[in-house]
Amino acid sequence: MIKFSMKSCIQLAAVASLAISGCAEAKKKPVPLPPPPPPAPKMVVVAWKPIPPEWAAPNTQVPPLLPDGLRQSVNRQITPAQTTWNLRSGYNVAALNCTQPKHADILINYRAFLKAHAKTLKAVNVKVDAEWRARYGAGFIKPREKYMTEVYNHFAIPPTLPAFCDAALAMSQEAKLVKSADLQNFAARSLPSLEIVFDDFFKRFDQYRLDMAAWENRWGKDAVPGSTVLATNTNSTM
Repeated sequence: MIKFSMKSCIQLAAVASLAISGCAEAKKKPVPLPPPPPPAPKMVVVAWKPIPPEWAAPNTQVPPLLPDGLRQSVNRQITPAQTTWNLRSGYNVAALNCTQPKHADILINYRAFLKAHAKTLKAVNVKVDAEWRARYGAGFIKPREKYMTEVYNHFAIPPTLPAFCDAALAMSQEAKLVKSADLQNFAARSLPSLEIVFDDFFKRFDQYRLDMAAWENRWGKDAVPGSTVLATNTNSTM
């Protein structure tokens, strides 16, 4: 049988008291919280691609600018006779392709134009033939026909048709008042008014190409518009 003295009991009581006190302090000591989870990655939505003007094909060929700042064109840097003949060609394209009701007068006015200036236009055509013969010799017909195909194709660029038809309608109304003696002067001032349509389109297409290059630089060529991608320094700074 174990006997405890008073002193031993006092010591045991003190130890027990210290143990209880230590447990109480241990309970009061805050437990460290786990570290917070890393922030969720920032995501961004891929912007929609730039759209070509008039919904033109993205690979549309744009003529270069000339040193004078104007666009290279089959209707520039040509003789007065060729200018007159090209205006007649553009008028012909408009008569065939501008079929909306609001452009109905173009065909009517074109027929009147051919009738009123038949003799002058015949002389212009002879003059143009002579110019091409002087340049290419006896085989001038083939290069002239190739050039005229380019002229017709130029006037018939599909994305420009609405604006071209509007310009051709205005030109056709003015043409009704032109005398044959003034036809060359009329062509000199009217062909540029048609050409502005194409200058404007090509200028806007150049801007589209710049916008598209910026989009690809920001998102990448293979990015899917409307999709969600991880934010980067490149795609989040604009």
